[in-house]
Amino acid sequence: MAIELKVNGRTYTVDTDPETSLLTVLRDHLGLTGSKYGCGEGECGACTVLIGNYSRRSCITKVGHVRNNPVTTIEGLEQNGRLHPVQQAFLDAGSFQCAYCSSGMIMTIVALLRSNPHPTTEQAAEFLQGNICRCGTHPRILQAVELAAEAMAKGGSR
Repeated sequence: MAIELKVNGRTYTVDTDPETSLLTVLRDHLGLTGSKYGCGEGECGACTVLIGNYSRRSCITKVGHVRNNPVTTIEGLEQNGRLHPVQQAFLDAGSFQCAYCSSGMIMTIVALLRSNPHPTTEQAAEFLQGNICRCGTHPRILQAVELAAEAMAKGGSR
């Protein structure tokens, strides 16, 4: 079945079953490999994307359910050669280690900062509960949230 999707501001038509996971379509049909397959059960957060302004696990989201909603992946955050403030904050805070969780963490933080531009450390930690980092860089990830919030408050908001 032909399904039309709007991903990262572009419209795509994919021929797939509407019950196929959004993650499969992103990775295998569109070549957008930034969202990672982790657990396949929506528990680890490695596959997180934005659907509208909300973070969602693409491994458990059926592509047929997102037809009329814009999808943003990690690849869609950069604009005109400039990283999104959250991406830049991850670099500045040294939040990457193995980086497998990073795209999902970044997408979740983007959603957080859109709904709460000035979260406390506790609020950020709670919002990130569904994203697992096995390397233990949580303190640096929380520092990145703070740095991104500051940058976005100064006009780098997206």
